[in-house]
Amino acid sequence: MTDTPLTLIVGAGLSGLAAARTLHDAGRRVLVLDKGRGVGGRLATRRVEVGESTLRFDHGAQYFTARDPDFRAAVESWQEADVADVWADDFPATGERAGKPHAHYPRFRGTDGMAGIAKHLAAGLEVESGLRVMKLTPDADGWLVECDTGEQFHAADLILTPPVPQCLALLSDSGLTLDDGLLTGLQKVEFAPCLAVMVTLDGPSGVLAPGGVFAGPEPISWVADNTQKGLSPVGHSAVTVHAGPEFSRAHYKTDETAVTAALLDATREYLGSSAVVTTKLHRWLYSLPTVVYPARHAEWFGSPSGRVLFAGDAFEGPSIEGAYLSGRSAAAALLHGTGTT
Repeated sequence: MTDTPLTLIVGAGLSGLAAARTLHDAGRRVLVLDKGRGVGGRLATRRVEVGESTLRFDHGAQYFTARDPDFRAAVESWQEADVADVWADDFPATGERAGKPHAHYPRFRGTDGMAGIAKHLAAGLEVESGLRVMKLTPDADGWLVECDTGEQFHAADLILTPPVPQCLALLSDSGLTLDDGLLTGLQKVEFAPCLAVMVTLDGPSGVLAPGGVFAGPEPISWVADNTQKGLSPVGHSAVTVHAGPEFSRAHYKTDETAVTAALLDATREYLGSSAVVTTKLHRWLYSLPTVVYPARHAEWFGSPSGRVLFAGDAFEGPSIEGAYLSGRSAAAALLHGTGTT
């Protein structure tokens, strides 16, 4: 087994895990590296202790839909494993989204939080957390991958799934230059940030059933009651507030106290009469792709014997579904020797 060529995947978010699971199930040797403490990326669930209660917040991705047959099949398997279920088929909307026509279809949630889906996908995979990849060096056998801890790994092929700007920075730091067409396409990818505040209340919130609302106008864009969502115990309420892209860009580096105060003031009607017990701000720099790459993955032959594939939710679909399909597409290109740029 140790002589089997290794595919190394950078990033243990949904794209990286989908690619790893696909390759692993096909008999390939796979290693996933991630700079964070665990798997999931924006499939993120935070625990907060309040007295004797443990509250849980989905503070990154909030829900997902399933339209592609491949992704629907995956979601059905997650439902069978009891890690995902339907949350609602619609959410109320306020502000500029109020009254606009929109489709009704199932919105899914992680039954134990969105991070539970990532943990399910990662089960049985070789994943190493807390390792930041610093340099990629091509060699005769593929790639030498160096981490901030000093650890090194040799891989035949690489799949990079961090946000595209981080991938380009890694290649630049490694002294690697992409082909002009591919570089131009990747440089066009853009993201909007999101400031997320996790709010603990001492009683019920004012968020209407089913516990999520497309809120507006700016500075807020989304409010969710994780207690109604089924993540937190009844008693306290665990509310996630997402700021809109304009506010998030303007205040990304603003002091946490000021940002939190502004968002709490804008969210007053959704918090109801319950008192705020705790708050915690999380800053998502690469939250939502606003300009995407026009293919499900990209590919570069940067080593005499190994490839680099790029995947993520910025490849043909800024959504959880898009992220999953992108990871699968990159894995399929390695398995079948084909790709697209």
